[in-house]
Amino acid sequence: MAEWEHFEHGADIGIRGRGRTAAEAFAAAARALTAVVTDPDAVQVRDWVDIRCEAPDLDYLFLDWINALVYQMATGQRLFSAFEVRIEGERLSGRAGGEAVDPERHRPAVEIKGATFTELKVAQADDGTWIAQCVVDV
Repeated sequence: MAEWEHFEHGADIGIRGRGRTAAEAFAAAARALTAVVTDPDAVQVRDWVDIRCEAPDLDYLFLDWINALVYQMATGQRLFSAFEVRIEGERLSGRAGGEAVDPERHRPAVEIKGATFTELKVAQADDGTWIAQCVVDV
């Protein structure tokens, strides 16, 4: 059921994930994050990076999750295509599976600078599905 999409926002781009749970929506939005840079299907899972976040509410937790992924992508020269997320109260424990950037194969389109508060929202829709979204600075 998890799915992702982009939405336009000026010079930047929005990422949005949907899922049956908030954790599933976070994982789907993380895939949308990768899709800003390259085709997520082109990224092989060669290893995993553990990510832990803590925040007072789901909006801030989502922002921290996305920024932790951006940090891992930038400092490790990595891309991710598989995500596992578990949310318990104010804590997120997750992991991202991927590989080192291969410029020939991945052809990165942009570098993501970070997640912003613009359009930041984590909420349950009327149909019971969860949405997690924000605009990322590219």
